[in-house]
Amino acid sequence: MFYSFCYPCRSLFPLVVICLVLSGCGKSMVQNGTEQLLTSDAVDRVVAQIDFTPLSGQKVYFQDQYIKDIKGIGFVNGDYIISSLRQQILAANCKLEEKAEQADYIIEARVGALGNDQHEVSYGIPASNVLSSVSALNPATPPIPAIPEISFAKKKHQIGAAKIGVFAYHRESKEPVWQAGVKSSRSRSKESWFLGVGPLQSGTIYDGPMFAGAKIKRPIYQIFSKQFKQPEPQLPPVQYKDPHMFPIAKRLEQERQIEKIQHPDSDIQWAGHDENSDQIKQLVEQASQLKPAEEKPAEK
Repeated sequence: MFYSFCYPCRSLFPLVVICLVLSGCGKSMVQNGTEQLLTSDAVDRVVAQIDFTPLSGQKVYFQDQYIKDIKGIGFVNGDYIISSLRQQILAANCKLEEKAEQADYIIEARVGALGNDQHEVSYGIPASNVLSSVSALNPATPPIPAIPEISFAKKKHQIGAAKIGVFAYHRESKEPVWQAGVKSSRSRSKESWFLGVGPLQSGTIYDGPMFAGAKIKRPIYQIFSKQFKQPEPQLPPVQYKDPHMFPIAKRLEQERQIEKIQHPDSDIQWAGHDENSDQIKQLVEQASQLKPAEEKPAEK
């Protein structure tokens, strides 16, 4: 009976050994860039939700005293949030003033959350140094090395979170004018390993799934995902993450084209006045050499 119970286990033992021998080894090293991407992506997602068009065409002043002292993570700090909000204010065609006395309305913003969380799950035997610590207490016992981690599968989940509140009021009367509400968003990054092979990366900061930093092509999935794509929610007229040319930029481009045509160093060659004068003189000389036709007498 004991033999019949252990026989399946003994038959699976070579398979387990083969899997352990053939297993790979993948490891993520420094992830400062991933942490900053998660934080900045969360900020960008929040700012993209704020629509300043109710104040379009008005003189506004952005009050940043409750944001500028935020340390943040790496380059994603108070300055990054302030610049992102200023960009969104200008995109709504608001006249941004540098002094509060010159504006009619004050826009005030605050940050309620800015940071990252990390979760890690391993399926297998975790690393342990208990036996090594016990053997160190007894000098007569030979040293026992620490047990390394032996995991069949492992996954790591990182989350970047941001929360921003914005409102506006009249500068002189202090009456409330508009508020965007409190907006929050999260960005995600997932990394998975199987038998040491990985990491398999996915999340909001990646343009599709990736394997050890290289993008995985999925043509069949892309075809079917476009068919069942959900309609995008209503967003501000100028998207925060998309390139956009404003009317003043178009006018400047037209002025550059006109200046290029009128500039003497332009590639376009215009006919000179001297050349036109020579042609006119030749035509006049040819016309003077022509004899006038004799007039025929009128018939009676």
